[in-house]
Order: sequence, then structure tokens, then C-alpha cells
Amino acid sequence: MHKGSCLCGGVRIEATGDLVPPDACHCSWCRKQSGHFWVSTYIPQDSMTIAGEERVRWYRSSEEGARGFCSTCGSFLFWNPVEGDHIAISMGVFETPTQTQLARHLYVADQGDYYEIADGLPQRAQ
Repeated sequence: MHKGSCLCGGVRIEATGDLVPPDACHCSWCRKQSGHFWVSTYIPQDSMTIAGEERVRWYRSSEEGARGFCSTCGSFLFWNPVEGDHIAISMGVFETPTQTQLARHLYVADQGDYYEIADGLPQRAQ
């Protein structure tokens, strides 16, 4: 069981099972919403419970999915694809230890010009 919350604690998450090694997304949308790149893990939606779900607001950021955030503190919590039964959850919400490690970098062709990716992990341009 992995537990976590937003910054104010108004939205609390519990996820059963192991966390999939997370991805770091460097697309401009994730950078704008998170303030840098965004790291998340995908889990089956039916393995997650949310307390305080009434505080979650959804923003349809593209045809591919919606971004969920806490309406009180603004924490960026989820990316929910339109298709599929999985949801991306921000690694920052989870209490440690998460018992996982970053797996790869996505959308590196769109990364900010103010940092370098030098950790040796796989990188995908798109």
C-alpha cells in the first residue's frame, strides 16, 4: 500500500500494489503546470482510492487526457488519459519510501533550455 496527499492534505491517495518505475515528462504542458518537468507513475484506476475527491478539479489539457489538481492548494496530482484504465499519479504525492526509481525521460525534444538531462537514463524525443 502506498499513501500520499496533496500539499494541504485535503486530497489523500492510497494505491495498492507495487509502483511502476516512473517517467519524467519534459513536455511544455507538464513543465508549465508543474514548474519544471513532471515525474509520475501509472497505476490501474481500480487500485487507487481517493479521500477528498470533491476537492479534485479536472482540466482537459488536450484531446489525449485531463490533468487533476487540488482545488485548495493547487497541487498537480494526476494525468488521466481519455483511453485506457490507468492513471498517472505524481510521484511527489507519495510518502517515502516509494521503493521505485526513475525509469526514463519523455518528450525530451521539448525540454526547457535551462537544464541538462545527464543521468544516463533512456530518453524518448516524443
